[in-house]
Amino acid sequence: MTSPYPRIIANAVTLILALVSLNVDAQNPNRRLALINPEGLAIIPIMEGWVGNEDGSATISFGYINRNRDAVEIPLGADNQITPAEFSGMQPTHFEPGRHTGVFTVTLPANRRDESAWWSVKTLDNEPNKVPGRYGAAAYELDFILPRPQGSLQPMAWFDYESSKAAGLFALIEDYPGRVKAGSPVTLAVNVMDPSERDPTDPRFGEPLPLGVHWYKHQGPGTVEFQRHASTQLTELSEEDLRSRRFRGSISPDDVSAVQVEGGAGTARISATFSEPGEYIIRSMIENFRAPDSSAGNQCCWTNVFQRINVSN
Repeated sequence: MTSPYPRIIANAVTLILALVSLNVDAQNPNRRLALINPEGLAIIPIMEGWVGNEDGSATISFGYINRNRDAVEIPLGADNQITPAEFSGMQPTHFEPGRHTGVFTVTLPANRRDESAWWSVKTLDNEPNKVPGRYGAAAYELDFILPRPQGSLQPMAWFDYESSKAAGLFALIEDYPGRVKAGSPVTLAVNVMDPSERDPTDPRFGEPLPLGVHWYKHQGPGTVEFQRHASTQLTELSEEDLRSRRFRGSISPDDVSAVQVEGGAGTARISATFSEPGEYIIRSMIENFRAPDSSAGNQCCWTNVFQRINVSN
């Protein structure tokens, strides 16, 4: 004879879940109990950690989580601000779905590095989420400016002039030199180089590791559509390759907003189309995640460079 207890337990669990759902709906009629929400969930700002600079200042790294299925736009202002106000302005206004690490930084001068830089983000009718950027806690110190165990460092990057070559989470910001019209594709390019010094006798490093370059809309009034540039050569990878540790960090052929630069140095290009006129900022993230000692998860090793782009009709 079948025991009635499993059915009784299952019915009880169903009743409890129904009561919880009713209670949640009663508290917030705009929110429904669901495993996946396409929209309406709050953006979560994150302090990744801090770096102590040689001049005594401290650089705070920030990222975020967007649990929504789609990207979210939150303009600079009361719903997306950093206080004190003089540190506000470089935070993203475009939030891609998922977890994004080390997106921008705030640098506290030496005489103010014991202050907190608070990032506050408010989404729709949700309560604001706030996170303090603080210097000093040893657990939050980021040491990726030093070589990793296998020698990985942050890549170097520059736009037009090699004299501006730099590495870091906010390596440089420049104005795009050409004219850009809404609705017309334009080529964006960034020069990259991996300065890492690895053991040449290690078979993993017999050849220079490729660099990954990813483009993101950081700020701007309209949408930005990225397309693979005609100069981009794709590396065909099988499913077995993608599962292999050897191809860890490889760019997916489906990711049209990313390019893999072979040989550890070269120029990466992307085609971008802006839907509306206005002021935009595009972020290029250059990473060497093919290295075994580098990934976003361990806060190493990538460089962010930014371009301000004025789009006209």
